Amino acid sequence: MRRADPSEPGPRAGTREPDADPRADLEYGTVPRLVRAAAERYGPSEAVAEGRTRLTYAQLGERVERAAAACLAAGVEPGDRVAVWAPNTGDWITAALGAVTAGAVLVPVNTRFKGAETAHVLRRTRARLLFVTGTFLGTSYVASLRRAAGDGTGDGPLPGLPHLERAVVLSGDAPTGFLAWQDFLAAGEAVPRGAVRSRADAIRPDDPSDIVFTSGTTGRPKGAVITHAQTLRAYGVWSALAGLAPGDRYLIVNPFFHTFGYKAGILACLLRGATMIPQPVFGVSTALANIAAERVTVLPGPPALHQQLLDDPGRARYDLGSLRLVVTGAAVVPLTLVERLRSELGIATVLTAYGLSESSGIVTMCRRGDPPEVVAATSGRAVPDTEIRVVDTEGRIVPPGTAGEVLVRGYHVMTGYFEDPRATAEVLTEDGWLRTGDVGVLDGDGNLRITDRLKDMFIVGGFNAYPAEIEHLLARHPDVAEVAVVGVPDARLGEVGKAYAVRRPRSALTADELIAWARREMANYKVPREVAFVPALPRNASGKIVKGALRGGAPAAS
Repeated sequence: MRRADPSEPGPRAGTREPDADPRADLEYGTVPRLVRAAAERYGPSEAVAEGRTRLTYAQLGERVERAAAACLAAGVEPGDRVAVWAPNTGDWITAALGAVTAGAVLVPVNTRFKGAETAHVLRRTRARLLFVTGTFLGTSYVASLRRAAGDGTGDGPLPGLPHLERAVVLSGDAPTGFLAWQDFLAAGEAVPRGAVRSRADAIRPDDPSDIVFTSGTTGRPKGAVITHAQTLRAYGVWSALAGLAPGDRYLIVNPFFHTFGYKAGILACLLRGATMIPQPVFGVSTALANIAAERVTVLPGPPALHQQLLDDPGRARYDLGSLRLVVTGAAVVPLTLVERLRSELGIATVLTAYGLSESSGIVTMCRRGDPPEVVAATSGRAVPDTEIRVVDTEGRIVPPGTAGEVLVRGYHVMTGYFEDPRATAEVLTEDGWLRTGDVGVLDGDGNLRITDRLKDMFIVGGFNAYPAEIEHLLARHPDVAEVAVVGVPDARLGEVGKAYAVRRPRSALTADELIAWARREMANYKVPREVAFVPALPRNASGKIVKGALRGGAPAAS
C-alpha cells in the first residue's frame, strides 16, 4: 500500500506520538517471536490467572511451544488454517498461540455461532485443524457441529468438512473421532524443540497471522486477512496510547474470537507484560468478584458492560478501587457513563476508540488527558500513521462537521477478504483507502464521531449484528416470503433487531413462532426481539427496501 502524499487534502496523522512505543512489528517481527520474547522478558511474572490455575510468562511460553509441537505432529503446514471455537480460557490462549507458532493462520470462531454457521466458516477457510470446547452455555458444541457437518464424503471427524483432518476438544469428553486436548499435546512430545523453533523462525512479518470473519451487505461472512506485522504494529500503538503497563491485571471479558479480545487483550498483554484474567461469559456478579479478588486494573469492554457494573445493586459489597483504565467503544457512550466511571469508581483513565475487523480493529482512539466530553462524544483521533477521510456519495471530501462515509488508509488495513477478490474490490480502492461503510463526522481537531452505518449494522450488547445476514437466515423459514431487519433501541443491550416480515399466502405464522425458530438457527444476539408482519415491505422507485421507513414504524398487517 503506497504512502499518501503529504499534500493530499483531508485529516491525517503521520507523526509519532510521544507515548507511542518503538514499532512492535520491527522489534518482534511476528507473533511467535513476541511470545518467545515475552517469556524471556517477563519470565517470573504472572501471565495468566484463571481460578486456581496460575501461569508465569515462562510457563506460558513453554505451553505454547508444546502446543506448537503438537500442531507439527498433527501435520499442520505453514499457511494452513486452524480454527478455535471456544470461550475465553487459558487453553484458548495456548491453542491459538501454539497454532500460530506452528505457522498456521488463526481463524477465531464466534462462540455464539450455531453449528451451521461454524461449519460455513470451516468450509470457507478449508481449516485442517479445529480446537473446540465441549459444552458451553448449556450447548454441546461438538453435537451442534456434528448435526451441521456430520454427513458428507470426507473421512475426517466430520464427513461434511472434507478438509478438516482433526478436531480437538479443549474441555470435556472427546467423542469418537475427536481428540482430547491432553492426547493431542502428548502426540507432540516426540517433536524436537529445534523443529518448533525453526518453523516459528521461518514465519515472515508479512505472512497472514489470522482471518477474522465479519459479515457484509451480501449476508455471507467474509474473512479479513491480517498479517503478523500489521497486528504487532497496531497493538503496540494501542497498548501505548491506552497506557497498558507491566504489572497491570487485565480482566478480558471481550471474547477472544473478536479483535478486541484477542489482539487488544492477549497480544497487548504479551507486548506489555500484563496479567491476563480470562472470563468466559460476562456476568456482572462474576466480573465484580473477579475485579475485587484479582485486583483488576484494566477493564476494556462495550459501554453496556460498564453500565451494568455501575448499576448493579450489589456493587458496594466489592472493592473496585484497583481499577485505573477503561477502554470502550463499539456504541454510543453516554457522557454520564464516563463521568460515573471517573467519579463513582475513581477510574483515572477512560478512553473510547473506533475500529473494524478490516482495519485490524483500530482506526481512532482518544488520548489520556482528553476531557470527558470528547471521550463521550467522539471515538478520538486517528492513531499514528493512519489517515481518515469523510466523503460524500461522489467520493469528495466534506468539510469538518459534515457527515459522510468514513474512509481509512494505513498500514493496518487488511490485505483483503480471504479468497474473495470481488468483495475486496468493493471496499478497498486502488490507492489503498478502505471504505468502512460507516457514516461519521470529523470535528476541527480531527476527532471522529460515528453517526450511522451505511451497512445498516447495529450493535447488540457489543456484538455487531448485520441485518443482511439475519435476513438471509430468516428467509429460509418456509412461511417467510420477504423480510427486512433494522436495529431498534433497547435499554439493556443498546440496540436489538426488529424484523418486518411478509408471510407466504395462507400462512398463520406468529411472531413468537418465528423468534423461536430463529433461536435454533442463529446466534442469540442476531435473533430479532420483535417481529412485525406487514403486507409488503416499503420500496423506492428502484425497488430497494426503504429501511428508513421501517425504522419509523411500518404499518402492521391486519
